[in-house]
Amino acid sequence: MPISRSDLADFSYFLAIARHRSFRRAGLEVGVSASALSHALKGLETRLGVRLLNRTNRSVTLTAAGEALFAAIEAPFTAIGSAAEVLNRYRGEPVGRIRLNVLQHASALLLAPVLPVFIERYPDIEVDVQVSNHLLDVVEAGADAGIRYGGTVPEDMIAQRLSADIRWVVAGSPDYLARHGVPAHPTDLLVHRCHRIRLGNDRIYRWDFERGGETLALDVPGAITIDDTPFVVSLATAGAGLAYLPEPVVAPLVERGALRIVLEEWSSTGPGFHIYYPSRRQLPTGLRLLIELIRELRPLDL
Repeated sequence: MPISRSDLADFSYFLAIARHRSFRRAGLEVGVSASALSHALKGLETRLGVRLLNRTNRSVTLTAAGEALFAAIEAPFTAIGSAAEVLNRYRGEPVGRIRLNVLQHASALLLAPVLPVFIERYPDIEVDVQVSNHLLDVVEAGADAGIRYGGTVPEDMIAQRLSADIRWVVAGSPDYLARHGVPAHPTDLLVHRCHRIRLGNDRIYRWDFERGGETLALDVPGAITIDDTPFVVSLATAGAGLAYLPEPVVAPLVERGALRIVLEEWSSTGPGFHIYYPSRRQLPTGLRLLIELIRELRPLDL
């Protein structure tokens, strides 16, 4: 059957829906409302004479015909996108849009210092950042790349280091330490008020410590469990308890006297930030330029 211009657009919409299994998330990727996507897919199915999707209020799945179409056209459409991206290198000024899914720490410590310079240097590149501590699949989330701590990057992704390894410290306000005492050993934390950390997979993080060849991982006590760093910092500076944070987050507060680091000789060092993306995709020019700028400015050393 002849392929029209509208068919090509609807095929691209179908691919986004097939990847995300969600009209809402697919719409965010292609910049079209969920209702418009639904209308386009119904038209495509009518023209093709087959049902491509099974849709309910709770889920979107591919039919056998949908699976076959997805397998047949995904690679050609990816190749077209890669070819268009190659042309971007020949423009006088790079254009385009990059979508990132990043941890909260990475947004504050890596991107916040770099993006003002980036948008000044490359004004025609749009940057769409989703900040989430949940360990999302960046492809399913519609992102070009994600930023996580090393060691948590999926094995099927290409990863590039963006920072040096990061030191983690325990800190509390001078008022809290005056009232409850200064811990001299990590096990002293078992009688302190600690702000517990919920990880992206909903596990509670055990605070890591190391000194010489000795290592400890403690499930610290605490009435408050949080997955939001600014909230943790606010509580710690208010004297509500001890916090376990990356040293770059704590350093400005220590300098102002709002927090004090304790158990410093027991501080552990963890892997730094890595950016990761699917190996089968052409690296977007904007993403390549952002990686280069982070390495140029070195907000967390490298």
